[in-house]
Amino acid sequence: MLALKGVSRVFGERRALRSVDLEVAAGERVALLGPNGSGKSTLLRIACGRDRPTTGTVEFHGAPMSEDDPRVRARVAVVGDSLSCYPDLTVRQHLELVAVAHAVPDPDDRIDRLLRDHRLSGHADALPSGLSSGQLQQMLLAAALLRPRDLLVLDEPEQRLDPSARLRLAGLLRAEGGAGTAVLFATHDHALARTVADRVLVLADGSPVAEGPPGEVTAGAGR
Repeated sequence: MLALKGVSRVFGERRALRSVDLEVAAGERVALLGPNGSGKSTLLRIACGRDRPTTGTVEFHGAPMSEDDPRVRARVAVVGDSLSCYPDLTVRQHLELVAVAHAVPDPDDRIDRLLRDHRLSGHADALPSGLSSGQLQQMLLAAALLRPRDLLVLDEPEQRLDPSARLRLAGLLRAEGGAGTAVLFATHDHALARTVADRVLVLADGSPVAEGPPGEVTAGAGR
């Protein structure tokens, strides 16, 4: 479903990525690991079409990946590393906007379910300014899981979440793969990678340094 071949990215004199090859199949969950500055976020932005590689190619369903492509906007869901939202819309209104934009069937029932799943039912009428950072992260995750998607791209989805919320996140991501969605996510949480991912790619200084089953790649490393 997603194929990156020989992808590199240069910003001025800084080389953020160095010849990365990565494929993600339908229903497969792939985790990116590595320290801050290793290139994980850059790779995710390129993988979802928000940035273009300096060299190499990115394809989604066999066609060039571009955020400007309506087909990509319709089938690729993204939760980035920033808490972007509309300050004057409530939590429910954010989800209603996503539902309208993507013609989600039976939106009220699905929104109610997502609010429950993300422990936001009691905050449905709250504005973003009234939410904690963890609740804002839950709102963005709920919005991504509300819309149609073949590919789900997440940049450190566990950040700002408490331990119980991380457990629920792991279950939701496993369910995404079970439903046939390709999932590509960056994380610092090795436990989340071991619980969710089918495969792990480790980056260091923009280069792939290890790839394989999460239990093998993360053995004895970090959290």
